[in-house]
Amino acid sequence: MIDRRPSKEKSFDGFTPYQTFVVASLAFLQFAVILDFMIVAPLGALVMPALGLSASDFGLIVSAYAFSAGASGLLVAGFADRYDRKRLLLFFYTGFVLGTLWCGLANSFHALLAARIVTGIFGGVIGSIVIAIATDLFEPNQRGRVMGFIQTAFAASQILGLPAGIFLSNHWDWHAPFLVMVVCGIAGGLVVAWKLQPVVAHLAKRQERTPWMHLYDTVREPRHWSAFVTMMLLSTGGFMLMPFGSAYTVNNLGIALTSLPMIYLVTGMFTIFIGPLVGRLADKRGKYPVFVAGSILSIVMVLIYTHLPPVSLPVVMVVNVVLFVGIFSRIIPFQALSTSVPEMTKRGSFNALGAAIQQVSGGIASVIAGHIVTLAPDGKLEHFAWVGYVVVGATLTAMFTTWKLKQGIDRRIAEVASAHHATH
Repeated sequence: MIDRRPSKEKSFDGFTPYQTFVVASLAFLQFAVILDFMIVAPLGALVMPALGLSASDFGLIVSAYAFSAGASGLLVAGFADRYDRKRLLLFFYTGFVLGTLWCGLANSFHALLAARIVTGIFGGVIGSIVIAIATDLFEPNQRGRVMGFIQTAFAASQILGLPAGIFLSNHWDWHAPFLVMVVCGIAGGLVVAWKLQPVVAHLAKRQERTPWMHLYDTVREPRHWSAFVTMMLLSTGGFMLMPFGSAYTVNNLGIALTSLPMIYLVTGMFTIFIGPLVGRLADKRGKYPVFVAGSILSIVMVLIYTHLPPVSLPVVMVVNVVLFVGIFSRIIPFQALSTSVPEMTKRGSFNALGAAIQQVSGGIASVIAGHIVTLAPDGKLEHFAWVGYVVVGATLTAMFTTWKLKQGIDRRIAEVASAHHATH
C-alpha cells in the first residue's frame, strides 16, 4: 500500500521525493510509448525503399498501431480494475518492449506489420494505466501539474527522440532506433519495477463483478460519455493535422527538408517547459478556464497554420510553437479534469475505454483527412485548409462537451458534500 501520510519533506514543485519519482517514472513510460508511436512516420523515407513498400503499404503499417491499440483498450477495459495497477503496467510494458524488439528485427512488410500490431496491443493500454495510477496517487489539486509533467513526454520525444531516431537511422539502419529504444526501455522498466510501490487502493472497494459486467457498468454510466465524446473530438484534431505536417511544411511552405529536425527541436524545447506551466496554472486558476483559453488559442493558430503562404523558417517555428502551446493548454487541463469523472473502482476501465476511443477515432480521422487532402502535380497539398475547418469545428464542440463534463463533476461534488453534511 502507498503511504499517504503527510510528509514534511518536500522536493520538486511541492511533491514529496516519492511523488517526484512517480511523476518522473510515469513521464518516462509515456515518453517511451509516444516515441515508439511517432518514430515510424519519419522513418518512412528509409523503410519504404528498404522493404520495397508502396505508400499504401506504409500507411497500413502506421495505422496498424492505432487500430490494434484501440482494440486492445476495449478488450482490457473489463479487467483493468481487477489487479494491482503496478503489475498491470509492468505486464503491458513488457509486451510493448518485446513488440519494439520485433520491430527492430523485422526484415519484411508482413513482419513489420505484425510487429506494429503487437506493439500497439500492449503499448496502447499503457497510457491509460499511467493516468489511472496518477489519479490514484495524487489529489485533484495536484493533477494539473502531474498531467503537465507527463505530457512533457510528447515534447521530449520531439527534442530527443525524433532527431536521435533519424540520426541513428541515417548512420546505421532504420532498425537502430527500435533497438536503442529496447535497451533504454529495459533499463527504465527495471527501475520502475524496483522502486514503484503497489497501487492497490481500488481493490479494497472493488465489487465482485465479471469483467464484462464491469465494462458494461463503465459504458452505461451517463457522466462518462461527455468525457468520451470530448476525447474523440480532441484526438480527431491531432490525427487530422499530424500526418501531413512535414509534407505541408516542405511542399507548401517552402521549408527545406533538412530544416525539419530544427523545427521539431525548437517546438519541443518550448513545449517541454510549457507543459508544467500549463498544469500549474490549471491547478491554480481552474481546469476549465485554462482549457477554454487553450481551445481559443488553438483555433486561431490552426486557421493561421492551414492558410500560410510560403514563409521563412523563423515564421514557421513561431507558428508551430504557439500552435503547440494551444494544444497543450487543451490536453493537460482536460486530462486533469477528466480524472474526477470515474469512481476509483472504475478508473482503469474508464481510461482504457478512453484510450481505445482516442486511438480508433484518431485512426479514422487520419483516413478522412487523407480523403480530403489531395496532392497537386507540383507536390503541394491541396484542400489542407479544409482539414483546418474540421479541426476548428471539433474544438468548438469539445468546448461545449467539456462544459457539460464540468457541470456533472461540480454537481457530483455538491451531492457528496451535501450527503456528508447530512450524516453529520
